[in-house]
Amino acid sequence: MEDIEDLLVGGGGGAPPGFRIPVAAAVGIKPKKSVSRDYLKDYNTSKIPGTQTIYIKTFGCSHNQSDSEYMAGQLSAFGYNLSENQDEADLWLINTCTVKSPSQSAMDTLITKCRNAKKPLVVAGCVPQGSRDLKELDGVSIVGVQQIDRVVEVVEETLKGHEVRLLTRKTLPALDLPKVRKNMFVEILPINVGCLGACTYCKTKHARGHLGSYTVDGLVGRVRSVIADGVKEIWLSSEDTGAYGRDIGVNLPILLNSLVAELPSDGSTMLRIGMTNPPYILEHLKEIAEVLRHPCVYSFLHVPVQSGSDRVLTAMNREYTVGEFRTVVDTLMELVPGMQIATDIICGFPGETDEDFEETVNLIKDYKLPQVHISQFYPRPGTPAARMKKVPSNIVKRRSRELTTVFESFTPYVGMEGKIERIWITDIATDGSHLVGHTKGYIQVLVVGPESMLGSSATVKITSVGRWSVFGEVIEIHSQNTKPRKNSARVEKISCSDSKETCCSEESETCACGLSSGCGQTEEATEVSVLKDDQKTGEIRSQNLIGYLLRKRKNSSHRKIENQVVKEMDGNEGTSNDWAFVDKALLVGIVMSLLTIIAIFRFWL
Repeated sequence: MEDIEDLLVGGGGGAPPGFRIPVAAAVGIKPKKSVSRDYLKDYNTSKIPGTQTIYIKTFGCSHNQSDSEYMAGQLSAFGYNLSENQDEADLWLINTCTVKSPSQSAMDTLITKCRNAKKPLVVAGCVPQGSRDLKELDGVSIVGVQQIDRVVEVVEETLKGHEVRLLTRKTLPALDLPKVRKNMFVEILPINVGCLGACTYCKTKHARGHLGSYTVDGLVGRVRSVIADGVKEIWLSSEDTGAYGRDIGVNLPILLNSLVAELPSDGSTMLRIGMTNPPYILEHLKEIAEVLRHPCVYSFLHVPVQSGSDRVLTAMNREYTVGEFRTVVDTLMELVPGMQIATDIICGFPGETDEDFEETVNLIKDYKLPQVHISQFYPRPGTPAARMKKVPSNIVKRRSRELTTVFESFTPYVGMEGKIERIWITDIATDGSHLVGHTKGYIQVLVVGPESMLGSSATVKITSVGRWSVFGEVIEIHSQNTKPRKNSARVEKISCSDSKETCCSEESETCACGLSSGCGQTEEATEVSVLKDDQKTGEIRSQNLIGYLLRKRKNSSHRKIENQVVKEMDGNEGTSNDWAFVDKALLVGIVMSLLTIIAIFRFWL
């Protein structure tokens, strides 16, 4: 096994601006004891570097989704092709979630499938960062949560048959890295990593670490950039949005007011505030309510309560009381018209009594919130809660079913029929016949219309209501999207019935102590892909001559390369004498790069 450490050779040096030093010269390689990689012995590594196809699978929260989009963007910019097809991929990249056992079990299943397919594998995300010694990760390359900006290096070395592990924490990844969005109209913007809490059941803290916030100026710059790109929804993502800035001397209201000032005055781009725990917004409730009233900010907030019992909250080390949660909800409901609040509940936490659970049921009945994510307790290895005495599983399941029945009896959208609402349309429904929009309160509205309406805002009349969404009829389109739609990756969801979870929303949300991949849904597995004809981003972003030529080669003679690969996989070693212009230009580029490297090293010596 060869482990790449986070050390530059020579300690200072580095490459000139815009020039890429080969991986072997850019990092130190520290040999370790050998680990069997027999599952790769039949894999053919003869393809030209940067032309291989990568399959990316993402589990978990919106922060994980953003990380995958950044990794996909870098790989695409360097010349790699991204695909939804596992079989045609040369390497699999799995971005993992450690919040609950089902998501990690899904990761284990996928790793086994990849090994059986004899494909090179890179694992990223919270699982390897928080549990680097897992036996399932033996012989697998790893990218840490703060090393996503080096994913190209890891993929390159893994395709050569090396095992690479980048887990050392460093500065936060840059926000302006190349990015391939799952939805071209939605930007998931991480405002900080880690948190200030120490919840006894939470494994994410082991992976994401202590609070680290991006600067206000950096986030404002990113918002300006994505609005110019045509983004219509900006989701602020974090393990705890409310804790933002406490490590750099600012706070959430300062950030929110700075971001709102950048939003277009016509309301064409909306801001959605991410999940926040009660402790860190109590002192800013009025300021946050003012932001939520802004016409370009969704009147929606995800505030996990986890339990209606103060005794259980103390055992969870949640650092707030049920009364303080009620203060947050009551204040926002009073100050923000049409305010919608989502929450999370953990059933069967160790030590939870029938009386504790009854308090939780009463809390949910009191507010009748439209979105509640109900989860059974999952002990995570290495957490204090895993050592606590567990509630019998049959009781946990019974409580989960009972609370689910209570929640599903609510009819939160009754009374909306006939109302006129403005919505922002950003996606296509899973039925393929409706477009998905959201009201100012982030209520999901399904409308019929052409795909050209995606990215637009419209006034609709609510024609009927359902349990999880409402249906509308378009009356007027306010802002028509003029950019052509590019096919984006589809979302592959685990059904509630399979996972014993209660679904109430389709948007992914943060993990951490919220314990939910999305308010009202289980772990969301997302495959990020980009079409073969969608090369514009890579061509603009790439600063590497060889990478540019490789992409041009793929565009002009893609069929020829595929035929060559088939021959190579069949063991044919014959070569083609038909050299196209791009082939010659590629060869000249390689020679020039090698001569430049030699000249630079001679100059340094």
